[in-house]
Amino acid sequence: MNNIYTIGAATSSSGLGALIWTIISAVAAIAGTICVFVLFLPKKNEGKFKGFLGWLYDFLQFKTLVIEIALKATYIGFAIFLTLSSFALIGTSFVSFLLTLTLGNIMLRIVYEGLILFVKICNNVSEINKKMK
Repeated sequence: MNNIYTIGAATSSSGLGALIWTIISAVAAIAGTICVFVLFLPKKNEGKFKGFLGWLYDFLQFKTLVIEIALKATYIGFAIFLTLSSFALIGTSFVSFLLTLTLGNIMLRIVYEGLILFVKICNNVSEINKKMK
């Protein structure tokens, strides 16, 4: 009987600790965000930083888009997965295997080309905007 109450007390105290840690994390995140925006990201600092800090400045200003690299990597992973998993269908239906292998990869490619197209349009509009200034 005593063990049940001990377990309940430990659970409620750890829940309180998690709540306190969450509040501290939120306050620290807000303070850190304000500091980064005020001290590091003003327009007056553009071109001021070199090396890693320059890359970090561009990254936080969203001048470098990571989504294109992520889309290419996930496309490769999904294409390999789709191709390899289609071989599991040979035993059930050869037609399903062929359709998954061909049409599945074609549809995957079309979806990812559409996503990459949006990113490239964004990059081109950004370049045109830079040339207009």
